[in-house]
Amino acid sequence: MIKRLVALALLGWALGFALFMLALPGTPDAALRTDAIVVPTGAAGRIARGLDLLEQKRARRMLVTGTAPGVTRADLARVSGHAATFACCVDLGAEAVDTRGNAEETAAWVKARGYRSIRLVTSDWHARRAALELAAALGGTVGVAVEGVPSEPTLAQAVNEYNKLLLRAAVLGWERVRQWTR
Repeated sequence: MIKRLVALALLGWALGFALFMLALPGTPDAALRTDAIVVPTGAAGRIARGLDLLEQKRARRMLVTGTAPGVTRADLARVSGHAATFACCVDLGAEAVDTRGNAEETAAWVKARGYRSIRLVTSDWHARRAALELAAALGGTVGVAVEGVPSEPTLAQAVNEYNKLLLRAAVLGWERVRQWTR
């Protein structure tokens, strides 16, 4: 009986992982406009994609969350080649050190500005967990469009991210159940 349950759990995990990888988030409607764009630091292509969207007038402002201490707008403008956009429309958040911190930093930034909709721009393999954390931090009061920047994660990165997603979804689900039973 225990062997069957373990085998069933492993099969469920493997099928879920396959779906996770086959259905990575992509680009939402190209014409979609939001109040702001949020880009967690990390893998290549995220900031560039956010800046492209900002320059296409898909949002008014952008937050780059989780920047290293000491990184300035000038540093990122020099690296990205988008100096004018950085000068007018980009804020840097340096408080976050992980995905949950990015969500909390973003929620505070969104609330302070009264935004009602944001576009989350992150790596495709990271998008679901980042969106899950962001939705929890925002409390359902802000619309979130998810834009997955195409990438090629290693198998280890993908498995690690899938496991983190499952664990975090379970924790958030448990917290909701506890709130309902109070």
